Amino acid sequence: MPMRDYAQDKEELKRFLTDFYTDLPDNGLGGPGKAFKYSKQLREIANREQVALHVDLGDLATHNQDLADACIDNAKRYNELFYDAVQELLPEYKDKETVHKDTLDVYIEHRLLAEQRLYSADAPRDPKNRFPNELLRRFEVYFKTPASMKSVSVRQIKARSIGKLVNVKGVVIRATEVKPMLQVATYTCDRCGAETYQPINSASFMPIEMCQSQDCQVNKSGGRLYLQTRGSKFVKFQEIKIQEHSEQVPVGNIPRALTIYAKGENTRLCRPGDHVGVTGVFLPVLKTGFRQMQQGLLSDTFIECHSLIKLNKTEDEEMLAEQLTEEEAARICEDDFYSKLTNSIAPEIYGHEDVKKALLLMLVGGVDKNPKGMKIRGNINICLMGDPGVAKSQLLNYIDRLAVRSQYTTGRGSSGVGLTASVMKDPVTGEMVLEGGSLVLADQGICCIDEFDKMLEADRTAIHEVMEQQTISIAKAGIMTSLNARVSILAAANPAFGKYNPKKSIEQNIQLPAALLSRFDLLWLIQDRPDRDSDLRLAQHITYVHQHNVQPPTQFQPLDMKLMRRYIALCKTKQPVVPQSLSDHIVSVYVEMRKESRINTDTTFTSARTLLAILRLSTALARLRLSNVVERDDVNEAIRLMEMSKESLKPRYENIQRPKSVSDQIFAIVREMVPVNGPRVVNYHEAQEKCSRKGFTPEMFNECSKTYEELNVWLVNNARTKITFI
Repeated sequence: MPMRDYAQDKEELKRFLTDFYTDLPDNGLGGPGKAFKYSKQLREIANREQVALHVDLGDLATHNQDLADACIDNAKRYNELFYDAVQELLPEYKDKETVHKDTLDVYIEHRLLAEQRLYSADAPRDPKNRFPNELLRRFEVYFKTPASMKSVSVRQIKARSIGKLVNVKGVVIRATEVKPMLQVATYTCDRCGAETYQPINSASFMPIEMCQSQDCQVNKSGGRLYLQTRGSKFVKFQEIKIQEHSEQVPVGNIPRALTIYAKGENTRLCRPGDHVGVTGVFLPVLKTGFRQMQQGLLSDTFIECHSLIKLNKTEDEEMLAEQLTEEEAARICEDDFYSKLTNSIAPEIYGHEDVKKALLLMLVGGVDKNPKGMKIRGNINICLMGDPGVAKSQLLNYIDRLAVRSQYTTGRGSSGVGLTASVMKDPVTGEMVLEGGSLVLADQGICCIDEFDKMLEADRTAIHEVMEQQTISIAKAGIMTSLNARVSILAAANPAFGKYNPKKSIEQNIQLPAALLSRFDLLWLIQDRPDRDSDLRLAQHITYVHQHNVQPPTQFQPLDMKLMRRYIALCKTKQPVVPQSLSDHIVSVYVEMRKESRINTDTTFTSARTLLAILRLSTALARLRLSNVVERDDVNEAIRLMEMSKESLKPRYENIQRPKSVSDQIFAIVREMVPVNGPRVVNYHEAQEKCSRKGFTPEMFNECSKTYEELNVWLVNNARTKITFI
């Protein structure tokens, strides 16, 4: 590689800053105009209206491709050249008097006036007694990578990137407090009063003790120097630690982390748990003295931050912004799209249709509500409780892969602080800092917790606040703060005795506190009951998957993961509302559920949270239809899922009584609706709706009404509006 002429490059950079422009659209006043992008920024910097100058290397590439490549390969040196070029250009752009912003402005102005008065321009002076450029600069220059340069993971940044500009993505796991960092130290001599300046480019420095000025050297007075903080220049400094995304970590490897040094305008831009894209220069840490001897041939590395952008998306999600094509929309929005999306969740796992429907609604989520002074969550929490071998962990693994942002942990492998946040001592500043746990890192995503029952009780209580308030409050080591944890929790657990014991009550089987159970919107108990037909179908399904590595052929082709992610992201943009007409219906249903729970002692806890769960599920179903209004069918389906989850918890005693047929069960429901006083008449549509909420289809109801009409138990009028008992 030939040696570059830096003086020539500096002149070229000056030309770029003054001459670069973009064409404006035609304004109808004599052709298109020109926008001088960097000249405008330089004018604002000269007038102290702007601090940071962001140089887009894509613009530099259109001006001079060779120079843009040199800036990427030798970023630190060319950043200094940009600083010098801007400093030389600024006097030309200053067109008004500036107001002093801080004491350093006043200090510099006084010193410059004194310098002109005391010294002639050509008088020889020690470099240390001259104003360093770093002190006079009241601006910052940052590079922005061209659009063609893709982001890489933390794992892909290696030694060949040293000194180069890199683009990296990750999750912020730690961010220190912003501290002042000394950039130029100013000393005053106690004998001659001369000032000495020391630019500092590393993390540590050795203060100058003896005065180097001409007076002290001639008189040999040996004046001592004292640091003057008001005349020194400090910049804001923050250390950020990022960790690679969970999907970028190879199986069996530990996630890698990278240190980011942010200065000036790049500080205070992120918090633990944020997904960020960082552009910066990859550099080794320069150590001096004993530490250098201690580290030997090894060197720590960091990225000097030039640009830090908060991302709402991971790499997979960048495609989600694109609109679905007509062909893709047609594939999803067919007649039975709800069942199609449901069966596309873990198609290799046999059965569990209602559980998969609940998981689909959890991925879509309900709508957050923020009335004054409080917050009602929209995230749906689900607990899967079941016998061993019913594919609970496989469902959790699939949801972890399907969700755009997720964390997977197990009960015994997680502590309370590992889930919420830990307090650590910062190696740089020595102060206590917060490091986010799984729930913080899964913010606005899903946290899958397997073996939930094996978790220690002390650790499990850490989840209570997250599940309802969606925050984590910390009061440790003098740090009192609240972190966001807007996360849906999907937990899988085994019953207390390993396998569900139907002879014991639900409380004895589950053995989780009521305070925790009430926070789960849906609690599914998946029992493994021996049944010849279902066992045969399950065995055939498993052997087919084992043999061919795909699920058995079905009536339709399951949707692939990327298409489902894009559709779910599209669903999340909708904010459906519940109309007034449905509110009364939901209220009456909730009151009826409370009445049932009062009568039936051996059932789950029904509280106001159950009502909120119905509203969340209803809005999620409306989102799934890409609708902005909740309809009656959505509410009925939400109530049906709630009833089915409660039904799964009810103990079933085999061989004790004759199993009821579907018609008998429907008859029992309708008979309960007969008023005690007055005519024995029931509204046909109300009865049909109540039966549909209990999981019976309209066809089953019509067949039952026909059967009992033939038996002369009741009569149905021709308009099919009322049922009269005989």
